[in-house]
Amino acid sequence: MSTVRIPQVLRAQTGGQKQLDLAGASVGEVVTALVGQFPSLKSQLLTDEGELNRFVNVYVNGQDVRYLDGLKTPVGDRDEVRLLPAMAGG
Repeated sequence: MSTVRIPQVLRAQTGGQKQLDLAGASVGEVVTALVGQFPSLKSQLLTDEGELNRFVNVYVNGQDVRYLDGLKTPVGDRDEVRLLPAMAGG
């Protein structure tokens, strides 16, 4: 299982959990498992077409999946998946 780090801004939807261990062979499978447990996250993380929302950055072991293979990026049992929604402000 991969360890998924949940940022503060999304913890209300996960019951305050900072991290979760989720099964999946790819980032997409891990995200699917996450939104399966916490359906309110789906609209924040994914588009209607099932792609990553452009305002969400996902990293596997510190590497941005947009520069790897996106949702198809493979993950292993000891990998860390970090979700970072973009923050706007001024």
